[in-house]
Amino acid sequence: MIVLNWGLTPYQHGWEFQKSFVKGRRLGYINEDALVLLEHPPVITLGRKGERANILADDAVLTAKDCEVCQVDRGGDVTFHGPGQLVGYPLLDLRHYGQDVHAYVEKLEEVVIRTLRDYGIEAVRDEEYTGLWVGKEKICAIGIGMKSWLSYHGFALNIDADLSYFQLITPCGITGRGVTSMAKILGKAPQMQTVRETVTTHFMAVFGIEHWEMAEGRWLGETVKPSWLKGHVSGNSSVKEMYGMLDEFSLTTVCSGAHCPNIGECYASRTATFMILGSQCTRRCRFCAVPKGVVQPVDQDEPQRVAQMVKKLGLNYVVITSVTRDDLADGGAAHFSQTIKRIRELSPELVIEVLIPDFQGEESALDIIIAAQPEVINHNVETIPALYSRVRPQADYQRSLGVLQYVKKNAPQIVTKSGIMVGLGESPAQVAATLADLRSVGCDSLTVGQYLAPSSEHIPVAEYIVPEQFQSYQKLAKQLGFSHAACGPLVRSSYHAAEGFSSKICLSS
Repeated sequence: MIVLNWGLTPYQHGWEFQKSFVKGRRLGYINEDALVLLEHPPVITLGRKGERANILADDAVLTAKDCEVCQVDRGGDVTFHGPGQLVGYPLLDLRHYGQDVHAYVEKLEEVVIRTLRDYGIEAVRDEEYTGLWVGKEKICAIGIGMKSWLSYHGFALNIDADLSYFQLITPCGITGRGVTSMAKILGKAPQMQTVRETVTTHFMAVFGIEHWEMAEGRWLGETVKPSWLKGHVSGNSSVKEMYGMLDEFSLTTVCSGAHCPNIGECYASRTATFMILGSQCTRRCRFCAVPKGVVQPVDQDEPQRVAQMVKKLGLNYVVITSVTRDDLADGGAAHFSQTIKRIRELSPELVIEVLIPDFQGEESALDIIIAAQPEVINHNVETIPALYSRVRPQADYQRSLGVLQYVKKNAPQIVTKSGIMVGLGESPAQVAATLADLRSVGCDSLTVGQYLAPSSEHIPVAEYIVPEQFQSYQKLAKQLGFSHAACGPLVRSSYHAAEGFSSKICLSS
């Protein structure tokens, strides 16, 4: 089991992660249980049978209290979540725990009962009402969801929550009873971290779990570019030679076109990601340095020149990508195919990775790519879905997931790969949900890197994520079942690409 400690996380982010995680488990791409522990900004949630009449405040009051309202897929009526309340979402496969929903709820109650007892608080069940009570006041709400014996939602324990928010609702639809907290009973607030650790210990004991790992999900970042965030020096003879060869063959690399920070290291090691189909893109993504404008006619000789340069470099692994060509009927798929074919003719032992656009979701174009039989098909989702309209408005998150899913379904032998940028304003929970989405469609390999604005005309960096947070993403990717993940400030989708392919081969053999 993995325990995810996320701190203050918007409710919708936590809900999206739960849906993605459960979907991944149902499809067989995620095989491990998880316990998510977090707090939410003020939010009122209505369960499946919740009555709007149990929200007593009007919209103006809720707005003034900065409290949103969400309809959710769980049991129970209406409740409140806010800072100072420890929320736990156990994402379990109950087929391993008896397939008994009532027994499961009792175990959740027992976890909280034992936790409170450690602080000298005696909480009890009530035969008439759900949750845990101290006298006539509820201290912990419980509401669960279940699909195919996979659990989601969970419990909410009031540690030092602002109880005035509960006056905005009829908690759980129950009249004549109140709400309390650990701080109210004890006269002082226990530390959230200590309660969280106690809950975790009792959870593992009650559910009989012997092995678990902790993964912090703190927002770790800086608003000023740190001194350590810089690429490698690119002034040696190998780099000059690479530039000379690109001129000789009249070719373009995404390394220079996208201002990659690793250009010096890669060119020095005689590797590059070749960009075909011209240097002008038909889309206007706000993060990308590749020029936008009038596209060039397709260069029919380009595949042969790429193959010749690849042969001259003596590569073992090559990455081929392109600008997005929405002006072409097949999006350039046939040109990709020809490039792969020419490379195969001159370098038959070479491993080929293609980093493709979405081809506007056209399956016929994807069929052309699959038929060319590259070893790796990479398609980047680039960012979390909530940022698509701002970062890449002409793309579609679900369409990109569909590209990866279609490839894996129709060519399971091909390694599928994707990548995202961080530092655009996303939260760790949103990143986690995106990673779970990628695993749910069978994505094998992952890259996560820091976004760096190419110029003042591009979308600005919101935050520079520090290495510890990337380590957290790396750990989560491993837990989710990616065969390879490269997570770090300078990681890009094609950085050390051969290592990812080797990891997949080793895992499969």
